[in-house]
Amino acid sequence: MSGVTSVDGPAAPHPHPHPHPDAQAPAPAPGEWPPGEWPPGAYPVAEPDRLTRLVMRVHARSPRWAAPLAALGCVGLGMAYALLSDPTRAEPDAAPSCLLKLTTGLDCPGCGGTRALWYVLHGDLPAAARHHFLFVFVLPFLAYLFVAWAGRQAFGWRLPQPQVSSKVIGGFLALWLAFSVARNLPWAPFTSLYV
Repeated sequence: MSGVTSVDGPAAPHPHPHPHPDAQAPAPAPGEWPPGEWPPGAYPVAEPDRLTRLVMRVHARSPRWAAPLAALGCVGLGMAYALLSDPTRAEPDAAPSCLLKLTTGLDCPGCGGTRALWYVLHGDLPAAARHHFLFVFVLPFLAYLFVAWAGRQAFGWRLPQPQVSSKVIGGFLALWLAFSVARNLPWAPFTSLYV
């Protein structure tokens, strides 16, 4: 029963089931591996499923500007939602509400972000920073990264690309975690960070 698999039927016998440990078989030249076998340390590449093939075909046939335009549309929808909903006038438990804040009363790492965006869109940066300082801090960097990426994709622009190392990303995430904890501490001056 050991020579049968549930998918392939009977397994093909290995040409040398018990090779001598000292025997050194010559390795085949690249591209000459026997069918069904792969070089040492390599894995077979799985065939993409139908949905993946469809997405790859659509991506290959779409114009260069389609992805930046779709991303810009998503950003535009987020801005329109912030402008139309006016989160600065909403009740704290108005839908949609942050589930963490609704159940625990604690501010989550993103709490205040929609209000900060609303204030940014109205040109009130101090009020935006009051609601989510890190969002306001990182917004110019995100805007530049988007413009550099979209310009390269759509028009072939070659704007300088900032090299963001994993240490910088880790440092920012640690800062965001510290900010998220500090804004929930019940002592002054941290109580001024409540939103």
